[in-house]
Amino acid sequence: MKIKTKWVRYVMQIFFFVLIGMFAINHVIGEEGIAPFTFLPNVSLHAICPFGGIESVLSLLSAGTLVRQLQLSTLVMTGIIIILTLIFGAVFCSFICPLGSIQEWIGKIGKKIFKKRYNTFIPQKVHNVLKYFRYVSLIAVVVLTYNAASLIFLEVDPYYAMYHFFTDEVTIGSLVVLGATLIGSLFVERPWCKYACPYGAFLGLVGKISIFKIKRNTDTCTSCSLCNINCPMNIDIQNKKVVYDGLCNKCLKCTDDGICKPNSLSFKFGKVKEAKDENK
Repeated sequence: MKIKTKWVRYVMQIFFFVLIGMFAINHVIGEEGIAPFTFLPNVSLHAICPFGGIESVLSLLSAGTLVRQLQLSTLVMTGIIIILTLIFGAVFCSFICPLGSIQEWIGKIGKKIFKKRYNTFIPQKVHNVLKYFRYVSLIAVVVLTYNAASLIFLEVDPYYAMYHFFTDEVTIGSLVVLGATLIGSLFVERPWCKYACPYGAFLGLVGKISIFKIKRNTDTCTSCSLCNINCPMNIDIQNKKVVYDGLCNKCLKCTDDGICKPNSLSFKFGKVKEAKDENK
């Protein structure tokens, strides 16, 4: 079942990466009167932007209207993602988000080049500080969007730039951030997700109260550290009974029996099994 979960995630990543790309191409070319994918609606990427719902709520609160480029669909999408996150955690980030997916794919090249050194270039103590920067990013976007009632984040948004780099709709700032993110992915697993993504920060906070969580069985765990070594987000799983860390995107790599001893880590709802002797 766990192996199937891995392949389901890969298929979903590819599906949504291609689908969003088709929407973007449809819209850009559609403005010239040609829509190559006639079975898809000709809508702007803003209409299906996952972070757009948050910006829409802020605009409604501050100005009483939606942000000019956004549509009601963003509110519906945000509602669905929040419900999904409340149940399973931040699975949107690992199963659906195209920007997260391309970072992971480029990371596979980095692993081939640097092998065991990959994702260890940033010392753990430095990582423990840098991971809070995405909350600073979230606060900044919330405050600026609320005050301006416009898409301030679009100026540096790598997600939008990834699908519109060939148009004049993107800013230099967003292209620079996208380039830095993709290059950084050769050295660090999902650098944007870990250290800068405001939406990931938001979903991470919501995911802390999710129904399903990754849990460690202290009776069978041998403290081999393989879960820590293989965690893309550098979470100290080995020393936790339940993973509440906001960085956890529920990629489920740590629960793979090929990495972890069977039944030592699981993704489930229910109480954590306590060991009678923590030191055995």
